[in-house]
Amino acid sequence: MNKRNLFSLVATILMPIFLLGQDAVTEEKLSMSVSGVVADESGNPLIGANILVEGTDLGTASSEEGTYSITIDAGSYTLTASVIGYESSTKSIDVSDDVKLDFSLAVSAVELSALEVLASRADEKTPVAYTNVGKEEMEFRLGSQDIPMALNTTPSVYATQQGGGAGDARINVRGFNQRNVAVMINGVPQNDMENGWVYWSNWDGVADAAQSIQMQRGLSAVNLAAPSIGGTMNIITDPASYEKGGKVKQEVGAGNFLKSTVNYNTGLINDKMAFSTTIVRKTGDGIIDKAWTDAWAYYFGSSYQMNDAHRFELYAIGAPQRHGQNLYKQNIGAYDSSFAASVDGYDTEALGGKFKDVGRFFNQNWSPISSDYKGKQYWYMYGANTVDRYNPNFLNERENFFHKPLVNLNHFWKINEEMRLSTVTYWSGGSGGGTGTYGKIPTLDADGNLGDDDYKFYYGRSPWTRDWNALIAMNSGDSDTVYVDKKPLTRTHGDGNNQSVGILRNSINRQDTYGLISKLNYEVSDDLELQVGIDWRTAGIEHAREVRDLMGGDYYMDYADDNYADGKRVELGDIIAYHNSTTVDWIGGFVQGNYSKDKLNLFGMGGLTSIKYSYQDHFTVANEVIKSDAIITSQFKGGAFYDIDDNVSLFGNAGYVEKPPIMDNVIYYDGTVASDPSNEKYFSTEAGVNFKSENFAVKANVYNTDWKDRNLTKSVTSGQGSSGDTDVIFLSGIDQKHQGLEIEATSQIHPMLKVDATLSLGTWKFAGDANGNYQEDEFNDEGQVIGQTTTPYDYALDGLYVGDQPQTAYILGATLTPMKGLKLSGLYKMYDKNYSDWSPNAREYDGSDEDADREQVWMAPGYSALDLHATYDLPSMGEYNVQAFVHVFNALDAVFVQDAVDHSQYNSYGDKVHAAHNAEVFLGTPRYFNAGISVYF
Repeated sequence: MNKRNLFSLVATILMPIFLLGQDAVTEEKLSMSVSGVVADESGNPLIGANILVEGTDLGTASSEEGTYSITIDAGSYTLTASVIGYESSTKSIDVSDDVKLDFSLAVSAVELSALEVLASRADEKTPVAYTNVGKEEMEFRLGSQDIPMALNTTPSVYATQQGGGAGDARINVRGFNQRNVAVMINGVPQNDMENGWVYWSNWDGVADAAQSIQMQRGLSAVNLAAPSIGGTMNIITDPASYEKGGKVKQEVGAGNFLKSTVNYNTGLINDKMAFSTTIVRKTGDGIIDKAWTDAWAYYFGSSYQMNDAHRFELYAIGAPQRHGQNLYKQNIGAYDSSFAASVDGYDTEALGGKFKDVGRFFNQNWSPISSDYKGKQYWYMYGANTVDRYNPNFLNERENFFHKPLVNLNHFWKINEEMRLSTVTYWSGGSGGGTGTYGKIPTLDADGNLGDDDYKFYYGRSPWTRDWNALIAMNSGDSDTVYVDKKPLTRTHGDGNNQSVGILRNSINRQDTYGLISKLNYEVSDDLELQVGIDWRTAGIEHAREVRDLMGGDYYMDYADDNYADGKRVELGDIIAYHNSTTVDWIGGFVQGNYSKDKLNLFGMGGLTSIKYSYQDHFTVANEVIKSDAIITSQFKGGAFYDIDDNVSLFGNAGYVEKPPIMDNVIYYDGTVASDPSNEKYFSTEAGVNFKSENFAVKANVYNTDWKDRNLTKSVTSGQGSSGDTDVIFLSGIDQKHQGLEIEATSQIHPMLKVDATLSLGTWKFAGDANGNYQEDEFNDEGQVIGQTTTPYDYALDGLYVGDQPQTAYILGATLTPMKGLKLSGLYKMYDKNYSDWSPNAREYDGSDEDADREQVWMAPGYSALDLHATYDLPSMGEYNVQAFVHVFNALDAVFVQDAVDHSQYNSYGDKVHAAHNAEVFLGTPRYFNAGISVYF
């Protein structure tokens, strides 16, 4: 069944539900409502609380403002409000007209608030810009996408699935990528300790286990030294439920997607213990060609209330997975020639000439392979594995495989009425990596021509693809000389002695991270609370490349290890290219004060952090351990929140934060230690206003962030060449200025209709040029890597717009509940000022400003996309509750540029202008669906 037919099928299924909803509204005039606010004893709203009308199927969940509304007939009713971590509250009412009924819930014996303190969660009195996404909203809108996609309704947040591989999403906030967005799970930072990146495939199951996500934009309320320049993504997982029961969920979707989820909760045992577990199995061929997924995920949560003073919690989460990737962007004309021709400034002479239209589903990272080839592959995740390839008929050049479990042990100690100590000790150990090519790989142009002695494929049309069968023939054949890219390569051959000229490699990362975070809260008085804390982390990481697949040969000659001057014969699983071990040691402390009196709430904090790196290159003869000096950073934040009246409040914050340079800018690949590495520094200010009434709420804020001495790593992927390796540029001294306005509003304009809207207006620019070192592999005449070279460059960045995220965004959502149990939603997203990311290839100059390219980066066309969501609660079947759901993403099948790089090194038409025909892009994913059913027991 093709995608058009699938969409028609979904529409056919949904239409009777729409009509039924209309009939229900016509026949039943449900004009009365019970509405109110669910809050804790301090008046703070409780998100996601369940409000049930006893003896009926009526019920709802509270919004992020704690509000709820239930449409109901006249009569006498009993309502119960409940949420995990709080005592339930039950009230009886008589309904003859609209009724307002508020609930105030007391904290239960096993409370959640301590975990929220540990995780530095903001509440309605915290003077920072933040948005909460509750569990119900996540499940309603996410549809098994990567978890960052749940935040696309948040101002100044932009998440895409990039090339479409499972777990390959990325998120930007206020123009800063996720290296500079702190990601925390239950209070534990998850950004890579070496470079700050976050790999979402490692957290494939966290969306199924998350209770809520809080996106704090800007400085945030996090008091740990975390890379929260853009903001902080704060995930809280489900605590061990006090209610016995569970859920079975089955999903299907486009690309033969199949996902099964099982959850079970024991409920409270002896009023002291509770256990919860979730298991997820996910497979699929991928919406984009061969972006398949083969994944498991698990979550375990437990809680033990030892006595009134001590509570322990244990959490474990992980996602062992493999998936095919689509990492190489293409020229617009290669994806869709008609769309390319419609883009302003695109030179249509490129169409049909240099670029062949291969379709929106194209993925350059796979090619067919003969099933007759039975060569084994090596990879290491749980342990060493020698296995058959994923599919006998095709082979992914780029595949990701990893397992990174996270285990937390939390201890909450109520020392006395004024003092509480919250501590988490944790371990996270990752093992896996990504694949690519190594050596010389024969490559076909878009017309299927292979370079040889008479024809050089570089003159052929793009995009190019690997010719695995030609490589296998070369590696296993009896020729003394083979030609790759018209270049003769000599090799040995013979029985059991066939030398490979090109192979597949694994780039592996094996790591262990241990940490402890402890926070002591002391209530000095009713108005003043102090918090002091420590943050200790240590990590050991091994980096290397390994022989993954000899591609028909018996061995490969590698010249990268200095311990083997004449080269090293390597076979399956042997280490090649590089091999090093690093450590990161981190210790920090902070003190924070919170003052709350009447309408005023103040907070201020300061902290210091020390970080040290070490590096050991096992491919050097000396094999010595090189250590950096300790790098000291500081941070200072403060803010104020003021309630003008019950409806209007003001807030503001300011802060100065230092961020240590990443490891690659402290200890270089050759073992050289930077003499005086500069800390990155950013100063941020923010001011906002909140307004709320019974049926309407709006938040608005402005911000300014100045970033000085930024370190930046730019990857230059040689995807079109024959090595397929990734070269890296290490930049320093970059300054940026980010300013913007953010507005989010929600209105319950009718008991059946809720409308949400957000607006983001940003101006983000580079201020000044930068310099950096271009580190790339060095090859001998036979195509083998023999080392690495570094070339210094200056880059013309001053005045360029910061790309990789639209600087203007309008998002409008409408949620309709036309009948009991039916919920429909549309989310319409509009983006503009979508500047492309700058390319090092176009901006380098030799120090003379006369040579500098000062033209602005190309701006991709603005675009819009519509997502549709629906859930329907089927009639109750005894003790089982059943819900059906469907999601349609990009429902109008819009064609648009979602990610772009200006002036591509490999996909430009040829001239030097910064125009559409010289950019490389990922287009938005074509229309696809996700549907399923959940059974609660």
